[in-house]
Amino acid sequence: MANILVTGAGGYIGSVLTPLLLSEGHTVRALDRFFFGAEMLADHPQLQRVREDARRIAPAHLEGCDAVIDLVALSNDPAGEEFRAETYAINHQSRAATARLAKAAGVQRYILPSSCSIYGFQDPDVRVDEAAPTNPLTTYARANERAEQDVLPLADKDFTVVVLRQATAYGLSPRVRFDLAINGMTFGAWKTGVLPLMRDGTQWRPMAHVRDLASAQLYMLTAPQDRVNGEIFNVGSDANNYQLGPLADIVAAATPRDVRIEWYGDPDHRSYRVNFDKIERLGWTAKLGAEDGVRELCAALEDGRIDKTTQTLTLDWYRELMRWHERIKQVELYGGILRI
Repeated sequence: MANILVTGAGGYIGSVLTPLLLSEGHTVRALDRFFFGAEMLADHPQLQRVREDARRIAPAHLEGCDAVIDLVALSNDPAGEEFRAETYAINHQSRAATARLAKAAGVQRYILPSSCSIYGFQDPDVRVDEAAPTNPLTTYARANERAEQDVLPLADKDFTVVVLRQATAYGLSPRVRFDLAINGMTFGAWKTGVLPLMRDGTQWRPMAHVRDLASAQLYMLTAPQDRVNGEIFNVGSDANNYQLGPLADIVAAATPRDVRIEWYGDPDHRSYRVNFDKIERLGWTAKLGAEDGVRELCAALEDGRIDKTTQTLTLDWYRELMRWHERIKQVELYGGILRI
């Protein structure tokens, strides 16, 4: 059992990871702005919620912690391009600062969830491994790479640093997202019976179920130091390297209604596959496939537990919060609106 600081604990992956850590007997200090609601994390006697911005993290937040899983990030490429300065400040600078504070506080292990997007687009005939040249094409990817470059040199015999380059997530989460490829495809197929797909469907993309990503982070808390310290691991599986055409067929087959694929646009030649042998040699393997994610999402949609709303689309929700903030500033006086 350990005391673990999880930044971004109320997000898509964090709201899956936190209950997993608690179920293993760990104590979790969940640091988040909770843009999507603190209710994403159920109450638990070993859970401490800390409503704080990662850009304002302080030594007190690391006090008594054995490990840090630094999940905080403005997630996805569209949000990264609209909020570029904020993406660098949060996804890069705040995580580098957290790693330095963690080391100074005597934290034993620091885990940085990064992204396979830093590989950019590569020769689709090659499965890129951790030694492959990176080619970050977006603000989100570049911020992740800079965070990696700042935290890895901190590793030493007393401070274990692990970087996890995660494949694109999918699957059900308390903070569900429909702006992810498989999740978005699933909702469209379930709602309308039509699955739009850009030609020509031969493009490769690496995917990973959100529960598998969380389990990899849990695994790294106790993985042998001499095999993980200062190392980068791709997180996913070769079975989850999907070509988009066959992936659409999988989504359609797993959706409980008749679904037709509707092709659009010019062929998208961007394509890359990722090699996951390194993490599998360590002993971790992914357990779930796209079918699992599609079925659980459809079941949750069928019984009304989830729906596609502004809050399930990351960039749309950030924009909505910004609009609310501006409107409130316009009408607020003396610390309130009607009650002052």
